[in-house]
Amino acid sequence: MSEFSIYLSDTSELAEYEATSRGYRTDVYIRIDNNIFNVNVYAMIRLQQDFESEMESYGFYASEPNLVLVKDANRAEIIETIKKLYEQKYFEGIKPLEHIEITDLTKID
Repeated sequence: MSEFSIYLSDTSELAEYEATSRGYRTDVYIRIDNNIFNVNVYAMIRLQQDFESEMESYGFYASEPNLVLVKDANRAEIIETIKKLYEQKYFEGIKPLEHIEITDLTKID
């Protein structure tokens, strides 16, 4: 089994509150062996709001790369979802980041 860890760039209470309130989080990183992946985590309700807004404004919607949907954008839900995606080999189908300083991130799992 590969080495697997989840990181955030900001683990403060304020960042957690803002992510839950906004319904998304873009600072979620997953390290598998020597590869690091960044995912954009969205609550379904936020995705629906963005979809409707952009369809009305622009006539189309383009999703974020590496989009992961959760019930709620809180830390516990993100960890649980990422673990399930890892078990289903989701990360084998997306491209890792080419360069990021892992020391700038905080491990959360």
